[in-house]
Amino acid sequence: MIGCLCIHGFTGSPYEVEPLTEYLRKKTDWMIVSPTLPGHGETLSLKGLTYNDWVESAEEELKKLFERCDEVYVIGFSMGGIIAGHLASIYPIKKLILLSAAVYYVNPKQLLVDVRSMLVDAVKGSIQENELYQRYKKKIEQTPITATMEFRRLVRQVRPKIKEIQIPTLIVQGECDGIVPIKSAYYLYQKIASDEKRLCLLPHSKHHVCHGEDQEKLFSEVEIFLHN
Repeated sequence: MIGCLCIHGFTGSPYEVEPLTEYLRKKTDWMIVSPTLPGHGETLSLKGLTYNDWVESAEEELKKLFERCDEVYVIGFSMGGIIAGHLASIYPIKKLILLSAAVYYVNPKQLLVDVRSMLVDAVKGSIQENELYQRYKKKIEQTPITATMEFRRLVRQVRPKIKEIQIPTLIVQGECDGIVPIKSAYYLYQKIASDEKRLCLLPHSKHHVCHGEDQEKLFSEVEIFLHN
């Protein structure tokens, strides 16, 4: 039996990776697990939580898969990619997929483009129809500064461990990502010690690559990587 742990991003939920998890469920008989990290999900409640709470939660899910499966793969999106990288540096995971992994964050150039599009829609009176606005409005309003600081601490703690990753790794990055700059993907590709690593750039995708315009290419790349 093969197990696959899929970890969502900061302030997010399993919805962020749902298109990919559903695709894998249809294509395989694997045990696909996509937990909600503490304080995350539909009702954001991050106050008082630390990055250790998020890491330990993912770690517990990973241990459960190891108890039931012969091989385990881990897929991490954004902050989930950072947690996945941490787990891959200490556990015998078979394969690793990093989606928009936030070793660096905030791409000023693309973020400016995204903000400009929101301003245009605001002037037109159609801001409520702007997908990016709807996606981030709630997160901005409900995310305490302390939680953001914990996210940054997590990145600082894990970044030095990237060079310890020696398993086959697929790095996926949207080229229109306004949150995680493309240099994050290049950094991962350069630092990961594995001889089996691949960098996949999605030319039309923003941060949420599983919901992006290059979805079919993403699914294809993931399927090929996990089955080889």
